[in-house]
Amino acid sequence: MTQEATDRREDVLRFVERFALVMRQSGIPPMPARVLAFALADDADRYTAADLQEALGVSAAAVSGAVRFLVQARLLRRDREPGTRSDLYVVDDADLWSPIFAGEVEQLGVWADVVAEGVEAVGADTPGGRRLRESQEFFAYMRGELPRLLEGWRAHREAHRHEW
Repeated sequence: MTQEATDRREDVLRFVERFALVMRQSGIPPMPARVLAFALADDADRYTAADLQEALGVSAAAVSGAVRFLVQARLLRRDREPGTRSDLYVVDDADLWSPIFAGEVEQLGVWADVVAEGVEAVGADTPGGRRLRESQEFFAYMRGELPRLLEGWRAHREAHRHEW
């Protein structure tokens, strides 16, 4: 490996650790955060578990748990090439983030419904009831607005992706 390639690899790994830390602060577990940050920053678009293990210098068990989390969260997709025995983990860079947030629309409705039950349980005229009612309104509002925002993102992406 040339010195330039070595320096670039070190820069990628430094970025991986910085971005993983930010994701961890948002609630993503440490190893899935590291794997996702690496998959986003590295030039390849598909990885075997062994590729990830070697690149990050971690155990097979750590990678296994991380990719399971990321596949369930729809941040990576599991694939397989014909004639191979290893799963491949793919970054779907056709539009990585909007499908994830689109899945939150339904979840926001569930949260709004459950919080509405809380309003009834504690009473709308209590401090807790007022906080729950505002939470219910927030979730309902976000549920209504998120599809519009995602459509705007898709239009923006289509108009500008040639610039990236």
